[in-house]
Amino acid sequence: MTTRAELIRVIRGELGYRERIDGWTKFAQWYEDHKPAPGFARGPWCQMLISWAAEQAGIPQSVIPRMAYTPYAATWFRGRGRWGRTPKVGALVYFDWGGSTRIDAIDHVGIVTAVLRDGRFRTLEGNTSNRLQEHTRSMAGVAGFAYPNYRAARAQTWTEELVEDLPLIRPGAKGRHPKTIFFLLQARGYGQDLDPAVIDPAVYSPKVVNEVKHLQRAKGLEPDGEVGEQTWPKLLGL
Repeated sequence: MTTRAELIRVIRGELGYRERIDGWTKFAQWYEDHKPAPGFARGPWCQMLISWAAEQAGIPQSVIPRMAYTPYAATWFRGRGRWGRTPKVGALVYFDWGGSTRIDAIDHVGIVTAVLRDGRFRTLEGNTSNRLQEHTRSMAGVAGFAYPNYRAARAQTWTEELVEDLPLIRPGAKGRHPKTIFFLLQARGYGQDLDPAVIDPAVYSPKVVNEVKHLQRAKGLEPDGEVGEQTWPKLLGL
């Protein structure tokens, strides 16, 4: 599993976590103990969630710093040239609810889990309505994106680098990636009744989606029909 996928997996595993009525969270308590930083255990915890999850995923501080204050973390990434305006899977997304792009005005952080064709993106975010929630966001309120250098976290094989660069393919997509999915399915023993003379291989159509769902079930994955970081390796036989 790539490092960014492991980070997302760790955070997703806490989906629905709710802070106590007094504001306490285990993520902030970990931060208070880790630093130590007395009094932080009941503080705003979106950035401390990222720090905690990075620790659980084995990501070194040279890739994701262990910080509690979003402007400080964003400044750290920008100072290393890892800051921009393009959503990418695994990027940390920083928000200013006032609508500026000023780092000193940042209010909140989450992690990008998928980028959609319409320009929106999916996130996991702590401390939203006092919980860890999944959201679909537009660029409204985005101050910027931080891009952790995941490849520096550990050595990757060429196959892992290949999978990391492959896009999320959703039903209805068109082009060379759906065509690749079509023929990879057949190479893995699925979709033998899919005839490229009848069905356009370059369209990720319902019949092809159904075959992907069969593969996902067989491999123990969620059968959502989307081809992303977990499904690509199964199609590639990795």
